[in-house]
Amino acid sequence: MTLLQSIILGIIQGLTEFLPISSSAHLVITPYILNWQIPAQEAFIFDVLVQLGTLLSVIVYFRKDLYLVITGVINGLIHKHPFEEASSRLGWILVLATIPAVLFGLLFKDPVELVFGNPLATGLLLYGTAILLVIAEFVGKRIRQIENITWVDGLIVGLFQVVSLLPGISRSGSTISGGMIRNLERPAAARFSFLMSIPVMLGAGTLAIIDLIKLPNFSAQIPTLIAGFITAAVVGYLTIRWLLGYLVTRRLFPFAIYCAVVSTTVILVSLIRS
Repeated sequence: MTLLQSIILGIIQGLTEFLPISSSAHLVITPYILNWQIPAQEAFIFDVLVQLGTLLSVIVYFRKDLYLVITGVINGLIHKHPFEEASSRLGWILVLATIPAVLFGLLFKDPVELVFGNPLATGLLLYGTAILLVIAEFVGKRIRQIENITWVDGLIVGLFQVVSLLPGISRSGSTISGGMIRNLERPAAARFSFLMSIPVMLGAGTLAIIDLIKLPNFSAQIPTLIAGFITAAVVGYLTIRWLLGYLVTRRLFPFAIYCAVVSTTVILVSLIRS
């Protein structure tokens, strides 16, 4: 992977990690469309590690929310009332929402990695993201804020996140859809989605670092990874700010249409090349 490729993919990661259009799909599809010959293992590790850049952006953007959640959880444990305060309760609900993806990720790590190397399958799965976004706009009343989220909400949105382990199914798209189906307003669903992405991206990034260290050419990849990391962090921060403003008054249909168009394009390119 070249430095230019790393920067381009970093921009794509920063944009698509939080927009409901599947970052994993774009990181698989872009090299395929441009005919970049990147080794599968190197591409997969880069794709996961560059998520650490967007992890940094979401931590910085939601630093005040995270501070309230963390201090609320700690105070709740100290005073032996872990679920009394809203911030503490939100912290534990985020933990609950993360558990399904962690379990499925550990159990099905190898099969998921295989799908990452299949652009056609990724393109087909991108249709799934489009369908989820359309369903979310027709189901649910969108009348609740993040302060009103329940344990059942957290578990259900966590199950939606499991589906996004497959490239092509947007993590933000599936979890925002899950929140909206549970009657959360669009911005509230997005905020919960972004907050629950932190432990998942942190865990995936840690596993990727372990895999990276085992590679024989580890040191040679460091400059490339740093470039992708920084680019993804800056673009990711700007994307979060834009999307939360967009969702206040606008719907998800444009993203669904985009996913369907990209999916169709990948399928057509695959058929032409075959």
